[in-house]
Amino acid sequence: MSSTGICKDFTILENNCTQSIATAAGYMIGPLISSMAAYMLVSQKMPPHLHVFLWMVSVSVLGVLVAFPLKRRFINEEQMPFPEGRASGVVLDSLYTGHASAGMFKAKLLAVSAGLSAALQFAQSDGWMKLLQIKILHLHWFFPSLFTTVNEAGERVPAPRVLFSNLDDYYYWAMARLHVAAEKYVPTLAGVDIRKYGLRLTLDASMVGVGGLMGMPVATSVLIGAFVNYVVLVPMAIRLGDIAPRVAADGVIVPLTRAEMVNQWALWWAISMMIVGSLVSILSKPEMFIEPVKKFFAKKGAGAVASGGAAGAGGGVDVLKNIELPLWVSFIGVPIMSFVVVMLTHLFFGVPWGLALAALPLIFVLTIIGTNSMALTSWIPTGAMSKITQFTIGAIDRANPATNLMTGGMTSEIASNAANLLSDIKPGYMLGAKPRQQAIGHVIGIIAGGLASMFVFYWVIVNPDVPGVAFQDKFPMPAVIQWKGVSDLISHGLKQLPASAIISMASAAVVAIAVEIARIRTRGKFPLSAVSIGLGAVLPPGSALCMWAGAAFFWWMSRKNKTSGTKGHEIWVEGCESICAGLISGAALMGIGDAVLTVLPWMQ
Repeated sequence: MSSTGICKDFTILENNCTQSIATAAGYMIGPLISSMAAYMLVSQKMPPHLHVFLWMVSVSVLGVLVAFPLKRRFINEEQMPFPEGRASGVVLDSLYTGHASAGMFKAKLLAVSAGLSAALQFAQSDGWMKLLQIKILHLHWFFPSLFTTVNEAGERVPAPRVLFSNLDDYYYWAMARLHVAAEKYVPTLAGVDIRKYGLRLTLDASMVGVGGLMGMPVATSVLIGAFVNYVVLVPMAIRLGDIAPRVAADGVIVPLTRAEMVNQWALWWAISMMIVGSLVSILSKPEMFIEPVKKFFAKKGAGAVASGGAAGAGGGVDVLKNIELPLWVSFIGVPIMSFVVVMLTHLFFGVPWGLALAALPLIFVLTIIGTNSMALTSWIPTGAMSKITQFTIGAIDRANPATNLMTGGMTSEIASNAANLLSDIKPGYMLGAKPRQQAIGHVIGIIAGGLASMFVFYWVIVNPDVPGVAFQDKFPMPAVIQWKGVSDLISHGLKQLPASAIISMASAAVVAIAVEIARIRTRGKFPLSAVSIGLGAVLPPGSALCMWAGAAFFWWMSRKNKTSGTKGHEIWVEGCESICAGLISGAALMGIGDAVLTVLPWMQ
């Protein structure tokens, strides 16, 4: 509100700050539907609300402090894409520069692509289709054969028709309608249905947009990782018997799925490649760590430039002094908050001091991996990263499952918050926002999100009618099951890794070193990325293919429309970011609406 009492529209930077606060708040639900919930199931203890809130806020604030020493490298110097962050910046820029003809044209491109993406997501969403077809049009009354199905109790119930997200589903649907035997029309690898591997032809507009923003080198690296893993290595491991259905702690047989293939075997070489690739890349520029330390301990007046200290007149004045979050905040804050996090983890969850402290060095490695992944693909392999800590700490203490669960949650959430913050800072960097203000906004979002997530989790997700700890049946909580499964494996005796996994890890490390050295020697021109190859091994291969298709499409269109000033160049080259941002935002907004619809009581 202005001094005259008249409300004014948000400025572009105020809108950006609000977006950063909102996304920071959204991240706070993460541990509650993964490590924290798994801890509750394993220990059958329901921690007090205040304990969970304080722990989550402390972990997230530590992530903010860890992020800023990396900000100048990943955003200022390397100009890494952060596709979703960049898409957010493009959306805001288009909205606020629409008065100019160029800005208006980009805004139109964004609106059209967002509309098309939203329409596709709408047709693919169970919630929206149920609302339209069943609740509004009541099509199950008029066409019962098309809009009903038989449930497990043998009752005929309404069922909406949706556009398949996987295009190959049309093939399987047609073969089933023709009554062709499954063994004749379902392709297999090592005797396993290829759908179990996740080898699908996915139709996902948001992934096409992400691919267009990440570019061909990264998208190709991700696709290579997915192909090598799911088409070559995993089938080989299945034939060797190193990947197989297992018996869970409760005696139930866990069938082979893509997640099982990753967790049992593929995770190891993928993590090896991501860790080694990240470390080689980050250590190739040691000045990133040396220079901040030098500045921190340098005398306050050293190198000052006379007569106002103009920037560039000798480099004595830090032009970012009043913009960036001061590095001394991280240098002092990280040790203090690390102690706070370790103390809370010990007091609230019974994790021994020594093991909580032993997990701290892993934060650096996981943050580098998470930030690299977020910067390249807008996806963080949180589950994969957490297993590094779970298995490391679990190897020391197998008797207490809470130890590996809470240390894994601690390190992975710190790394995830750091990477997510940098993704939020990317649009601010594009638009001229001050990172120190975004850091304050992020902390505000952390506190607000922590309070809101407490309410949602304890009053909506937790089932109070079941003794002990249980969750509502309508929330399958797949991440919780995965965290608990790994903890069960550790506590009931983790067998030695098969020889094939160890060989794959060593080979991946060698390949990662070779790839990153090639990138360094060619000054980034080498077209592959070790981190992206490793990431492709844990991403769904259908999504990897969709990303590559998006990157290939926009690359080809840019090649065809090189001439500046033409309509094609204006659309596919200058407007590429707007189109990709529209594809991502349109699908995201419609997906949020679908998620809300699926939990409303009157939609059940």
